Amino acid sequence: HAVGVMDALAQMHFATIDYVIFALLLASSMGIGLYYALSGGRQRTTQEFLLADRSMSCLPVSLSLIATFQSAVAIVGVPAEIYTHGTQYWFIGCAYILGLFIPAHIFIPVFYKLHLTSAYQYLELRFNKPVRICGTVTFIFQTVRLLNFVSRFPVVTGFDLWGAVLATGLVCTLYTTLGGLKAVIWTDVFQTIVMFAGQLAVIVVGVQQTGGVAEVWRKVSEGNRISGIDLNPDPTVEYTFWTLGVGGVFLMLSLYGVNQAQVQRYLSAKTERDAIMSCYMVFPSLQLALALSCVMGLVMFYVLSSQMVLYFVMDMLQGLPGLSGLFISCLFSAALSTISSAFNSLATVTMEDLIKPHCPSMTEARATLLSKGLACSYGLLCLAMAYLTHLMSDSVLQTAFKIFGMVGGPLLGVFSLGLFFPWANSTGALVGLGSGLAMAFWVGIGSIVTSTSGGLAAVSQFNCTAVQLSGNITTAMGTALISTAMPTVTHSRPMGLQRFYSLSFMWYSALNSFTVVITGLVVSFLTGPMKAEEVTPGTLYPLLGNMLFFVPDKLKQKLCCVTPLGHGVRQQSTLTVQDCIR
Repeated sequence: HAVGVMDALAQMHFATIDYVIFALLLASSMGIGLYYALSGGRQRTTQEFLLADRSMSCLPVSLSLIATFQSAVAIVGVPAEIYTHGTQYWFIGCAYILGLFIPAHIFIPVFYKLHLTSAYQYLELRFNKPVRICGTVTFIFQTVRLLNFVSRFPVVTGFDLWGAVLATGLVCTLYTTLGGLKAVIWTDVFQTIVMFAGQLAVIVVGVQQTGGVAEVWRKVSEGNRISGIDLNPDPTVEYTFWTLGVGGVFLMLSLYGVNQAQVQRYLSAKTERDAIMSCYMVFPSLQLALALSCVMGLVMFYVLSSQMVLYFVMDMLQGLPGLSGLFISCLFSAALSTISSAFNSLATVTMEDLIKPHCPSMTEARATLLSKGLACSYGLLCLAMAYLTHLMSDSVLQTAFKIFGMVGGPLLGVFSLGLFFPWANSTGALVGLGSGLAMAFWVGIGSIVTSTSGGLAAVSQFNCTAVQLSGNITTAMGTALISTAMPTVTHSRPMGLQRFYSLSFMWYSALNSFTVVITGLVVSFLTGPMKAEEVTPGTLYPLLGNMLFFVPDKLKQKLCCVTPLGHGVRQQSTLTVQDCIR
């Protein structure tokens, strides 16, 4: 089936104008990188290269925040989810409220006041160096797995394999290495506009070709794709209001609260207020991106051409010069923004967390040159891994991508442990992080193994048939046995461990972060809770103090050893990161 997909897409015809539009995307991205390499401070300091001299306003930062995780996977994956499951997935938009409000008022103020470069510097300030290194290594593993998938994904568009991989990888590597974070942010802005334009073009053409909005609405309603609120509390059901609206909050927090790629953007803002405003401004952009993807899925269901978004889009845009190129540029823009952000953040954590602490006498010029070398090295590594990954089976890719999704929860847990629980000590943090990762891999791998052996609750049956697409494109594809193009599903309630392994992936982040916090607190109390005088100034958020507002201040201080943000327990609120580490 995967070979048939690739063969069919490879036969799709791209006009000269499509290649011109795609070339303009790459040239524009490179141009932005060159501009920032040759202007301003010319990326001569690590402050400028890694944090854009902390000079960015809230608008470009907000657009860069959305571009970082609005990958080609999301642009293609969300419509496919709507096509298959209906509009229930749209309720994840509810999670965006708390998922952005909490970072804006808890994580950003703490990180910004500490003048961090890497988010994982916080872990050393709050706990110790081993916790910082463990957090950094976990993030690197998570991000490299993401690069594996995202850099490969645009390959399945009919473009030549090596041409697609090299175009994405080399352009990203060059403009990230030359222009630093400032180039990455401004290319993100440009690429976000291209993403929205590509999605909008597909929707407009699709609605026009299907007979209008009313006709699309009639067909999707008849096909039961317009979903109401599903309040089923069963955590094994993939999409309900609770899995999306509550479980989704923890997923959002792991992305927009503690992920280095996003934290680095917050820290590049001119002021703390700009950083907070950028987080607020992400909300409408995310809602717009979600709405466009969901509407694409509904239009796709009307056409019923395929369960694959790329088939639907490329088939529909055949004969419309330039629009195929625009949509391909949309996909590559999404990939470029995610990959370039990953290169920059990987270079930052490697430099700040793994190299600088061991080379305190390194000059600024050498540190900047090494940072650029790291960004370039990660780019070349991505190119090699993308090609090797392409040679693997789809099942291996899906397994790797699912494992990547499990890593954010434990990182969220260890940051939450440090921010909200003054008694937590470094031993508790290390054991908690380890237990969270163990839980993540246990559930994730158990789910994969169980589903592979046919033990999951739903077993889908497909029939392989030939589907004729316009432009004489014929391919073998899985089509459903029932009229709605949905798989026939045999339901049987899983029992025991199988039920545990059937947990919706939307709960993974919540489960793993709570595992870290609970284990970390228990171990901290068993090994001796941290004392007030041992806590580094500015590393706590007075969550418990705010929740216990009815308790007298003296008792609250005894119970929580909480101090307001910016005030140290030892009256040392003006300490810098370097002072705290020393």
